Amino acid sequence: MLNRRAVALGLIVLMMCLPLFAQTSDKDLLARIRQEEANNSQIMKTEHMLTDVYGPRLTGSPNHKAAAEWAIKQMTAWGLSNAHLEPWDFGHVGWLNERLTAHMISPIKDVLTCEVLAWTPSTRGPVRAKAYQMILPERPSQEQLTSFFEKEKAKVRGRIVLAGKHTIVPVNLNPPPKRLTDEQAQQRFGSNARPFPTPSPTPTPDPNAPKLLTNRQIDEQLDTFLKDSGALVRANDAGREFRQIRAFNNRTFDVNKTVPTVVMSNEDYGRITRILADGTDVILEFDIVNRVYPEGKISYNTVAEIPGTDKADEVIMLGGHLDSWHAATGATDNAIGCAIMVEAARILKTLGVKPRRTIRVALWSGEEEGLLGSQAYVKEHFGAFESPKPGYEKFGGYLNIDSGTGRVRGAGVFGPPEGANIMRKILEPFKDDGVVGATASRSRNLGGSDNTSFSNAGLPGIGMGQDPIEYGTNTWHTNLDTYERILEDDVKKDAVEVAWCVYQLAMRDDLLPRFARDQMPPRPSEAAATTPTPAKPAPKKSVKRGTSKPQR
Repeated sequence: MLNRRAVALGLIVLMMCLPLFAQTSDKDLLARIRQEEANNSQIMKTEHMLTDVYGPRLTGSPNHKAAAEWAIKQMTAWGLSNAHLEPWDFGHVGWLNERLTAHMISPIKDVLTCEVLAWTPSTRGPVRAKAYQMILPERPSQEQLTSFFEKEKAKVRGRIVLAGKHTIVPVNLNPPPKRLTDEQAQQRFGSNARPFPTPSPTPTPDPNAPKLLTNRQIDEQLDTFLKDSGALVRANDAGREFRQIRAFNNRTFDVNKTVPTVVMSNEDYGRITRILADGTDVILEFDIVNRVYPEGKISYNTVAEIPGTDKADEVIMLGGHLDSWHAATGATDNAIGCAIMVEAARILKTLGVKPRRTIRVALWSGEEEGLLGSQAYVKEHFGAFESPKPGYEKFGGYLNIDSGTGRVRGAGVFGPPEGANIMRKILEPFKDDGVVGATASRSRNLGGSDNTSFSNAGLPGIGMGQDPIEYGTNTWHTNLDTYERILEDDVKKDAVEVAWCVYQLAMRDDLLPRFARDQMPPRPSEAAATTPTPAKPAPKKSVKRGTSKPQR
């Protein structure tokens, strides 16, 4: 009897001490995570490879494929399992700019700062011609635009056309701060966070007013007009200060539907505009070599994992988008997000942790074209609240970073407030690093970044919010987005925080709470029309990488 009582008493004492043991163990693990990152960090080496060696990484391009293949090899070398490329149907040929020279030839000689618009054709060798500035009518009706084009047709033939007015960019006397203040961080991520203001509803148009064309309709018709009328090159005003350029894409993705097109720095565009206004001819010269890759119609998500143990069929995911725009090397958008996430996984694998749930890293493609890769992945593996697949109920959350190089200050969690409360508790050890907490979201709208592909499906998408640094002002989608803009200390702290969060989510007894069936916010109806589909691997082409014919 005494032995039984002693055993029972011992069990009671043990159960009382377990939380203390777990707490001590957690503190020890966090110290080990910090030490591993401080002493053996690979994050800047990863950033170097993704930017300097493989950037830019436009979806469908050989650069992106090479970066993805490198990531697979590197994660495998670190000990991650099941590393593979997962195909999905992009549906457009790959594209890459190989050469661009842009010069003013007369009345003075000078180099022009430009970037090529993606999915546009090459020039037929160097082309030299007079510049013509075409000022389009503002928000015209179809009849007005057609009439305008008819008058301009003869003026653009054989010319290099500056499409539109020069944008006046005022000097910014009050540039935004690079860090969120503590008060701002509390407003976004604190326990009493203030929601973003609801946008004003769009006014109902007058049914009797002329139907005005959208900017997209005008742009597509302008491309057709310039091509049919024999223009040689189209130049758009970047409209940004300090020679920043954001060059996106021909929205049709068809190089045969437009003329060679560049985005020109606001300063060069303005200089040419003013000289033309003097009545002086300006002669420009461009040499553009672009290449298309038919095999780019199939793109790839990059996936690897740390297997779980007793809950291995449940999954915690972390990731960011590997693709970028092409004006620079995509350092802050979003090579560094990828580097942070694979570094978090490397830390956990190096420390030999045994997570209960499987931890899966995913580096997406097609984000810049509309979250396409992550949407395809969610559709294939999880389905949605309205049409779940077997893995839907086993999913425990996806952490995303895609806001540049700044410190993490908090997290937005799709789900009921209980989910945000759990994340807030997990993030508490990082208060001294400026991390405030987490807020709950009910939005299933797509947009922003890949965490919303999960939220759109009704799954716990978690977006990590960061200090802005230079993201919205200088580097986001611009020709300045290079390795030099990375803050090493900030991103190392981010990797530690992500590793900790992912591990904690993988070890909890329960998955993050979700909305009850009768409380799930409705899914936006337009989402289904834009969701891409997974694909089988593309058939091998007879054209080898780098030997496709340039589009002359």
